[in-house]
Amino acid sequence: MIPGPGDRRIVLINPNSAQATTDMMVAIARGAAGDRAPVVGVTATRAPAMIVTPHELDASAGEVVELGLAHRPGCLGFIVSAFGDPGLEALREQTGLPCTGLCEASMRAAHADGRRFGVATVTPELTDAIAAQARHLGFAATYTGLRSTQGDPRALAADAGRLRAELADAVRACIALDGAEAVIIGGGPLGDAASDLQRMFSEPIIAPIPSAVNQLLGMINRP
Repeated sequence: MIPGPGDRRIVLINPNSAQATTDMMVAIARGAAGDRAPVVGVTATRAPAMIVTPHELDASAGEVVELGLAHRPGCLGFIVSAFGDPGLEALREQTGLPCTGLCEASMRAAHADGRRFGVATVTPELTDAIAAQARHLGFAATYTGLRSTQGDPRALAADAGRLRAELADAVRACIALDGAEAVIIGGGPLGDAASDLQRMFSEPIIAPIPSAVNQLLGMINRP
């Protein structure tokens, strides 16, 4: 449903085509936003249920912009809720509204006070795309790299217990082997796992969806 002109809300765009993933991410975003702003979600239809390759990531960008333009009425700002931030720059340019993405927002949060940070994720094929985002944001010197789980990302994401355990191993590798002082859980569909992992480590574990909500609200409220 496209918001009417009297409805002012954050629109979370899921570039993946799984509605259940959108529902999960919107629930997390609403919890992070509290009473500061309502959040609604929209879901892509042309992408796979979970984006795991550079080609899928690049191919999703056009639909992200289309969805943003369609849902611009009444929108306070947009969150691109896939970790490669597909279409983010074009969305900003074409809507003229505050926009952020999971990768951008979580890297800014992880980099706070100049911390060294890494990414733990399930999508090793996106290693280069994620490193490119770190360079684009000016964080190449403090980005310690990516550690990934093994096996099919889609199958792993469907098994909550195994997903949490394997991501925990990837987080430990980021800290022990790469010297990360903070670790991002890299992926919108990993939102629930990110919340669980925050309770397992003394080091900061950065959940990308709350990071995106907080950054976007800061952009919206900036004088």
